[in-house]
Amino acid sequence: MPEGPELHLASHFVNEACRELVFGGCVEKSPVSRNPEVPFESSAYHIAALARGKELRLTLSPLPGAQPPRGPLALVFRFGMTGSFQLVPSDALPPHAHLRFYTAPPGPRLALCFVDIRRFGHWDLGGKWQPGRGPCVLLEYEQFRENVLRNLADKAFDRPICEALLDQRFFNGIGNYLRAEILYRLRIPPFEKARKVLEALQQRRPSPELTLSQKIRAKLQNPDLLELCHSVPKEVVQLGGKGYGPESTEEDFAAFQAWLRCYGTPGMSSLRDRQGRTIWFQGDPGPLVPKVPTPTLGGTPEWEHGSLEKGGRGHKTLQPHQQLYPAGGKSRKKKSKGAQRGPEDQVENPPPPNKAPSRTRRARRGLPEQTAAQQPEGTSLQWDPEAPRVPEKGKRRRQPATSGGSPCLHPPLPAALDLGLCGFLEVAGDWLPLALWPFPIQL
Repeated sequence: MPEGPELHLASHFVNEACRELVFGGCVEKSPVSRNPEVPFESSAYHIAALARGKELRLTLSPLPGAQPPRGPLALVFRFGMTGSFQLVPSDALPPHAHLRFYTAPPGPRLALCFVDIRRFGHWDLGGKWQPGRGPCVLLEYEQFRENVLRNLADKAFDRPICEALLDQRFFNGIGNYLRAEILYRLRIPPFEKARKVLEALQQRRPSPELTLSQKIRAKLQNPDLLELCHSVPKEVVQLGGKGYGPESTEEDFAAFQAWLRCYGTPGMSSLRDRQGRTIWFQGDPGPLVPKVPTPTLGGTPEWEHGSLEKGGRGHKTLQPHQQLYPAGGKSRKKKSKGAQRGPEDQVENPPPPNKAPSRTRRARRGLPEQTAAQQPEGTSLQWDPEAPRVPEKGKRRRQPATSGGSPCLHPPLPAALDLGLCGFLEVAGDWLPLALWPFPIQL
């Protein structure tokens, strides 16, 4: 997902690419886009861009004498998951170019396109920044710092620090990979309470005996969390290119991947937070880790799935230290409905659908029942004819309580069961129904 640095790099790209270009005609919108039409027409106009946090403002300014006479128009873009700008020949428009600005003759006709593969991006007319977003971590550092420290009583800081860092009211421009890199550099557990982490910064005052150069050196050598929220995005901007996103070239992406220290790197742990976003970290996750965390099989960076494919890596295997359930409990709580999440808060790694036909669907289609001899070769787990069969769905009966204890919720199944027939998987010493396991199983 494009974050603050990517929006800043996109504005730099638009300004550099369009500096000498004159655009003309109408603004063209894709018929499949649900965003508003852009009622702008001019025989000659310039385009300029400005980024702030996770938003980018595009200003269309008619040149003197342009027809029809009219004032400038501004649009504010939010890139969603896959938004970007491209400048291409008008006869070679890229797929998913949902808004197009064409250059005026003479000269080869070009098109500045807003490209959004997954269509979570959005634009608004009028040029106003989205209400409620805080100061930009890149361009408005002093206001950003003051806004955070002044509002520590807000309930947003009751949450883990990894979740608070995604709140754009206070951390406008910080996203998933940035929060992982910032917390890793300070060795802060991602599920530590946000207020506890940030309250210590209110008391931090440099010694009055230090000179200005000594104060600057101390900040550079020992930055705090808010200072890293400013300096780490600047490092990404200084890498150049288009940063982290689907339009990055192989060279840009290689430089970005080499810069990463934590996000998606080997040896790091990962868990999903309460919004379903994957957080990468090292060491203790902290006291506010979700009670029933979803294991991520080592995690999957955004570039490894969907439209951000960068090499097609396979699924990783569950590490021995990763447990399906936390110590002391195996119950699953029903998810509260809560507030509806916006496009920027969508779950990163949705589980793939199970396309294997069930026994009922096989019967309806007239397909033969799959026997043990028809199981895929190379499967080490074989069906044990002496093992108790698992009751079919809809025919489960209440089991009597065993003497001297509670009912047996997880009957001791034999270790050698065929997954296709049994429907259970042994994970960390527990038997889990395959219907509840949200990841592909590689045998």
